[in-house]
Amino acid sequence: MPTDAHQAATSALDAVRRGEILADVAALRDFFAAGTTRPIEARIAQLDALAAGLRAERPRLLKALEMDLGKSRTESLITELGVVAQEIAHVRKNLRVWLRPERFGPGLLLAPSSGQIRREPLGTTLIISPWNYPVNLALAPLIGAIAGGNTAILKPSEVAPATSAALARLVHTHLDPAGVRVVEGAVEETALLLEQRFDLIFYTGNGAVGRIVARAAAEHLTPTVLELGGKSPVFVDEGTDLAATARRIVWGKFTNAGQTCVAPDYLMAERSTLDALVPHLKDAVTSMYGRTPQRSRDYGRMVNQKHFDRVLALIDDDKAVIGGTSEADRANRYLPPTILDGVDWDDPVMGEEIFGPVLPLLEVSGPDEAITRINRGEKPLTAYVFSPRTAVEERFAAETSSGSLALGLTLAHLGSQSMPFGGVGKSGMGKYHGRASLDVFTHAKPVVKKPLRPDTLRLVTPPYRGAKRALLGRLFR
Repeated sequence: MPTDAHQAATSALDAVRRGEILADVAALRDFFAAGTTRPIEARIAQLDALAAGLRAERPRLLKALEMDLGKSRTESLITELGVVAQEIAHVRKNLRVWLRPERFGPGLLLAPSSGQIRREPLGTTLIISPWNYPVNLALAPLIGAIAGGNTAILKPSEVAPATSAALARLVHTHLDPAGVRVVEGAVEETALLLEQRFDLIFYTGNGAVGRIVARAAAEHLTPTVLELGGKSPVFVDEGTDLAATARRIVWGKFTNAGQTCVAPDYLMAERSTLDALVPHLKDAVTSMYGRTPQRSRDYGRMVNQKHFDRVLALIDDDKAVIGGTSEADRANRYLPPTILDGVDWDDPVMGEEIFGPVLPLLEVSGPDEAITRINRGEKPLTAYVFSPRTAVEERFAAETSSGSLALGLTLAHLGSQSMPFGGVGKSGMGKYHGRASLDVFTHAKPVVKKPLRPDTLRLVTPPYRGAKRALLGRLFR
């Protein structure tokens, strides 16, 4: 049942706004029921329209990302618009093949017969997207919804207001409003949407809101995809190329000022490896962002003062080997790339997902302790291992559980169209990207056909006597 807070949020909306949102949901349901979104040609046409809209609205989107998160044009093109454009192209290229019925044999008991798996649309879907990659993580699921033949409501995050407005303009201007609509707003609008029945809810964000979404979906037995997060660990093994490793870790950690669901959250290594790694980490930060990262056009900002204050409170200046609170600038939402050494497992920075530009270094005795530490916590969205030893890599693959495991890299795997992406346990459920997006936004329906003659099913229908009973006894022994 809805909570008191949930009911209070929805009641805060005025009647006109409530009516608009309810009308949007009803219109999308009617449009889906009419069958207009089902033909492959209609889906491809909307994917093409989305690609054209992405190109046409590029200047507005880039400006919005700069306003909301301080993202540079190049970073936005790489991590936001570029990966979305590649996803559209990949899905469009393969959609006809993916939608072909898959044949299967129903088995000897049903012979003679034939079977197919057909992918059918789910219906009207709700996509609730986050603020940290507000273009990428809104439009990538929308690609799956369109490719699957569904209608969709997109609810962008109000925490990134400029990008929310730019997304609303893109969808309204370039896509068919009968099939895709945007509902902007805050908690009140989201709460009202969650009261409605959808055929799938796709949510990206934190675990606290993920639980609210799951509870609301349960009222209608609505399936959910929850892309959450967690403390994604990094283990650096002895003998690793530390200069190359440091560059990859620094890039994965400090892109978007650390506000990335798969950013390395903490780093484990033996003491001697940590001591040797720190100078390389410093060099990598300087190489990418200069001696004064605040002046770098390539280094982002915290999304707002609330998140600035939250992450700032996690920094222990006595342990900072790079950055620290003295370099922070609250008025401009700037937190420097910060690395903390000598961190203990019970320090505040280890109590929650950091989601900011702070990387704790923790000493472990080797792979055994690193694996044990990972397994003591909740299953992370991803885990990273840098090791020259294949046997160590295989141990992490076999002995730890995470949404994904990346060996020798960070962050870049998130942009792969051929790799399903998602969490496990408290880091999420359900996967998307490429073929996986089509799978999650459709129902795989088995279609079985058996001729009426010969009537072989008489073998398993009553009465069960004599030779028939004996034969069935042998068959199902």
